[in-house]
Amino acid sequence: MTLSLVRNTGLLLCVLLCDPVCGADRPPAPQYRFRRQSIPAASPEEVRLDQFSSELAKQHVDLAPALWSQQQQCVSCHTHGIYMQVRPLLSKWWGKPSDETRAFVVEQSQELISGDERYDSVPVQMAYIARGLAAWDSAFSEKTSPETDAALRHVFELQADDGSIRAKDRFPPINSTTWFGSTMTAIAVADAPGWLAEIQDEAIAAKVERLTEFMRTTPPKNDHEGLMLLWASTFMPDLLTEERQQQLIRMVWDHQSDDGGWSLRTFATPENIGGGKRGLALKTNEHYLNPDSDGYQTGLALVVLRDAGVPADDARITKGVNWLLANQRESGRWWTRSLNATTRFHFIAYSGTAYASLALAKCNALPEP
Repeated sequence: MTLSLVRNTGLLLCVLLCDPVCGADRPPAPQYRFRRQSIPAASPEEVRLDQFSSELAKQHVDLAPALWSQQQQCVSCHTHGIYMQVRPLLSKWWGKPSDETRAFVVEQSQELISGDERYDSVPVQMAYIARGLAAWDSAFSEKTSPETDAALRHVFELQADDGSIRAKDRFPPINSTTWFGSTMTAIAVADAPGWLAEIQDEAIAAKVERLTEFMRTTPPKNDHEGLMLLWASTFMPDLLTEERQQQLIRMVWDHQSDDGGWSLRTFATPENIGGGKRGLALKTNEHYLNPDSDGYQTGLALVVLRDAGVPADDARITKGVNWLLANQRESGRWWTRSLNATTRFHFIAYSGTAYASLALAKCNALPEP
């Protein structure tokens, strides 16, 4: 495997180039690697731990963005974006998150704001940057930092005419649905300490209103987008009516499996969350018609349900928590199969590990330090 920067339609993209043919005796490429440090490949065959380990989960969540920063030199929604929004909330259990990772995200944010277009997904990337920086401010400061303010303002410079924060159909679900960028921006606006109340720029205020109007009036095209809408409403209480919020909560419960977990694949068909040949490839998977529960969707569903006010002692929450406790793998991660059917890296498993850890904390199931 070699690391390379590839120019695509005038934009530099960070990609991993793998040998086209991998011998049967060749070990799978690490999911993350830089020099002598690595995180092993994500696989459904990875052994489950006999007992949940908070320390292994912490090591996994903390190491991956550090390796990606050094290896790829670019901000990724599926790693940095998730780390920055989740890790500050876990400080009570795991200590303060990495100042170096925040500094890297700020540096990349400033480059994007200055016009560096290495990526072909800048709007959603900036949305994740703004969300992460706002989460950091909310956890460690009483006011919005200049870096968060600049990121939020730039997101709204990239806002589409309909009020949304658009994403291209690239890597589902995080970087293929408009609802991810829109949700992350809405949550960032609400979570950045004092930002919305103190905004003096009438043009920015109008853009914020246009974003909320988009989310309030545009029907989600699948249940995963509905979950995103529900999550945004927990930060913006006036976004939805109580009736609509309860409807979305019931939708999430309807997807819970008998084993207590949730599966990303049941929340949308491949055509509605990705598209093209990706959908055809996913349908060849042996678990297509009856997908297994996964860490990403189970963790995210529990986080959103708890944020929506569902009590931690609800029996269905307990079932979800028990699934997480029983399905952590040796590397500290929870397995999730990527919807990007051509990948061998399954980076969404990292997102799932971060969300699963946060879910356990929100459900009073993460051991106290």
